[in-house]
Amino acid sequence: MVNWTQTHDCYGDADRVPALLELVELEDNTEAWKELGYRLVLEHDLVFPAGFAALPRLMRLAARSARARGLAGTVLRRAAGHHGCDDLLADCADAIAEFRTLLDRHLRSRPADYLATFLDSLAAMEEYHWAAVLGDFTDDFYHLACPHCTAEVTIAIGDHGRYSAIRDWHLGDVDRRGLRPASSGEFSGIGRWMYETAVRDGHGALADGIAHLFGKAECPRCASVFNIADEYTSANRPVLR
Repeated sequence: MVNWTQTHDCYGDADRVPALLELVELEDNTEAWKELGYRLVLEHDLVFPAGFAALPRLMRLAARSARARGLAGTVLRRAAGHHGCDDLLADCADAIAEFRTLLDRHLRSRPADYLATFLDSLAAMEEYHWAAVLGDFTDDFYHLACPHCTAEVTIAIGDHGRYSAIRDWHLGDVDRRGLRPASSGEFSGIGRWMYETAVRDGHGALADGIAHLFGKAECPRCASVFNIADEYTSANRPVLR
């Protein structure tokens, strides 16, 4: 049982949260969902302790409520932040495992919110880094330092090309070098899950983008070759507390 007197939402005391949860469990109340979301999650980064306290109930409700599924995923994607709620999150381990299964079933149905569900699945696997930065590869850019000469390299994966380049303030991306996508047998770890899931569900554009993201790039400055995902992850993975 959650002791709501020992947690808080965006207004302070979280006594309103359990009442809102009871309301949305009884009916799909639009205004109640809006208030609940606002109380639990602030903008893009911060989750209040009440958000983690509400997770098990949201996840149970997710089997029959798209709004519950979306709000639970929103909370999970921010779990790498400095929220001070590790104990509350640890108490959700079993619920999160069940939530992952539910999300996978939803992915297999090829829903309209496929990418959002894909990102929520990554967060449920504690892959918060990729859950935060992965796009749909229509116009995605990743910035990293070459591991050999430390030049700032821009990686583009989108409709305008798949290349590494040096970004110039006036000229744009110059000295472009084509990326070398990973083959199906070269994936491992979370990259394999991402690629194989997108292929399984018929999302060819997403799978192709992931293949390039987990492939290799050539530095335009020193011509060394490096793994894009490894270098980007090393530079940007959040520090968990």
